[in-house]
Amino acid sequence: MTSDAITTLNYFVAPSDGSRPYTDISGNNATGKLIHNWGEDSHDMQVEDVRGKEELYKLDNAGFQYGREAPKHTSFLNDDEIEREYYPESIDLIKRVTGATKVVIFDHTIRRRRPGESDDNPQKRQPVSRAHVDQTPAASIARVHRHLPPTEAPSLLRRRFQIINLWRPISHAAVDWPLALCDFRSVDFEKDLMPVALIYPDREGETFGVRYNPNHRVEILEGNDPRRGLSADSIQDGSVARLTPHTAFQDPNTPEGAPPRESIEVRTLVFYD
Repeated sequence: MTSDAITTLNYFVAPSDGSRPYTDISGNNATGKLIHNWGEDSHDMQVEDVRGKEELYKLDNAGFQYGREAPKHTSFLNDDEIEREYYPESIDLIKRVTGATKVVIFDHTIRRRRPGESDDNPQKRQPVSRAHVDQTPAASIARVHRHLPPTEAPSLLRRRFQIINLWRPISHAAVDWPLALCDFRSVDFEKDLMPVALIYPDREGETFGVRYNPNHRVEILEGNDPRRGLSADSIQDGSVARLTPHTAFQDPNTPEGAPPRESIEVRTLVFYD
């Protein structure tokens, strides 16, 4: 994308019977599709290319920000190598950018778009083409308890903490099905977001589905710049952004023959003294 564009974005629609929205992560073994009880609707939205204005977007105001630092690890083919080589540099980057004193990576996801294939296992994740937020406030607290020792979690939760996703294209610029981010300042927290239960075989998580709002300001930055998107912030008094709705989308300006998107996102628990 080299300019603003009007494109179609997919939004969450709550179950018509008023029941609690859920997604069963175990899915349907026959189709490879996740089982859920909610719907989607599509709306034309303007997506703004913010190149040249990157400094206007910060984690504390928009819920995301951009960076230009290239990774030292570049292959992204082996999970053990990613954890050994890419995790430490990601922790260092987030600490330097945010001033955080402790950063814990709890998972990563490689996404490679494969037209015609199902997204039915962790090795075949594809871009998600629906506006969503990865964690609700309750799920964020549960993440701290799940990934930190019980001797540390209570004291860490008494201070400010965030969940920050570090997202990067890999191998080439992500001009095919790129990532769009919604400026938190355009989000109506009470009206736009609906908790969606994630049902795992052994536990339950929770994300936010994002309802359509014509006032959403949706941004994109073309190229290989890493993004740091905010999934949750424990400060909820309105002084800082609390989260970042986001989605992949089909960009009408994508050049013909552009290689399918490949990207990595690392999800982190970020703590401050």
